[in-house]
Amino acid sequence: MAQITKDTIIGDILDIDETTVPIFLEIGMHCLGCPASRGETVEQACAVHGVDVDELVNKINEHIANK
Repeated sequence: MAQITKDTIIGDILDIDETTVPIFLEIGMHCLGCPASRGETVEQACAVHGVDVDELVNKINEHIANK
């Protein structure tokens, strides 16, 4: 199983598990199809959207682990 960190690229997460899309939509990241957003790290996306990076990383890892 992949371990997501704050340095993981969003596009890589979506490639690993496309069912994580709703998690990103919940934080207001609605541009997941945009090449720029797919190239951002989780930390960069959190900074732009005002989200705690550790909480988001934990939520994504928990989601992937519980599949």
